[in-house]
Amino acid sequence: GAALAANAETIGSVSTTFKLLSPNDKVVVDVFDDPEVDGVACYLSHAKTGGYSGALGLAEDTSDAAVACRQVGAISFKGKIDKQDEVFNSRSSFLFKHVRVVRMVDAKRNTLVYLVYSDKLIDGSPKNSVTAVAVPSSQPIPVK
Repeated sequence: GAALAANAETIGSVSTTFKLLSPNDKVVVDVFDDPEVDGVACYLSHAKTGGYSGALGLAEDTSDAAVACRQVGAISFKGKIDKQDEVFNSRSSFLFKHVRVVRMVDAKRNTLVYLVYSDKLIDGSPKNSVTAVAVPSSQPIPVK
């Protein structure tokens, strides 16, 4: 796995409930740059619990998360990448305590596939979503 830490920036949030005297429940959108692939950013939406426990940082954020990774600039690889690797983990952000983002390489289609899933099972089924970034065919993905 990559020891490089990605830095999150919060893009924005929406309130999903209104609590009169304490912070609202929210859905927050953060962006992370892929630490090994320049020009690719992943946008991650996730629920954030409000209320007093949320305000005190005690509330466990739910495992609902969606990811959209996109080309945001010229793609370049900092070196050979693993065919499958966890890109963001709890070193990147507290958010990744239960949310995992794994980058997979589809060499045949020269595409980077990003899977987000929760390691907290809800009713025996992990929440998950997938997104992909096509790399120009003139630029083969350097796989280890």
